[in-house]
Amino acid sequence: MPQANKYVVGLTGGIGSGKSVVSQEFEKLGIDVIDADVVARDVVKTGTPVLNEIAAHFGSEVLHSDGSLNRALLRQRVFNDDAEKRWLNGLIHPAVREQMMTAIQHTTSPYCVLAVPLLIENNLTTMVDRVLVVDCPETLQIERASRRDGSDSKLIENIMRAQISRKERIKAADDIILNDGPLNRIPFLVKSLHSQYLSFSATKR
Repeated sequence: MPQANKYVVGLTGGIGSGKSVVSQEFEKLGIDVIDADVVARDVVKTGTPVLNEIAAHFGSEVLHSDGSLNRALLRQRVFNDDAEKRWLNGLIHPAVREQMMTAIQHTTSPYCVLAVPLLIENNLTTMVDRVLVVDCPETLQIERASRRDGSDSKLIENIMRAQISRKERIKAADDIILNDGPLNRIPFLVKSLHSQYLSFSATKR
């Protein structure tokens, strides 16, 4: 359920679609943005209960010498093991969800943006009042993500296959920003949605 008295816009999109550019524009307008990737890093920081459970389950070798999580090694451990992957997701996802809900309650802007790459895939649309999808053609996704990460296009394609299809994402959207042109169009598109969201959030409050 969306948070009582808080109007939450769920921002999502496939890899390389331009979610972070859109997030930054909302921030420039004074809107609080909660980034699920940042929250996910926070819940496994050194000394957190979640990290302690991971170390107890997988062994201390999944930690660096300073006690922080060795993400690359943990990824290897769960990559081809569905049972271990389920165990890890079962631990991390509820912790991330709880921290996001707490963060939403601490926002002070008229509405807030919850930026989650797998918002639809992980059934987190129940946490938001509205779903905003940043969309672009798949060929452009591959080109952008490869250029940004220096990754092989095949790796990007594999990541895309693990996400829902462009068609399914669009079907789940209340609003869409089509990011297939110059980036200087984005501020205008965000401002237009911002006006709507201010109106919607005023009605909820």
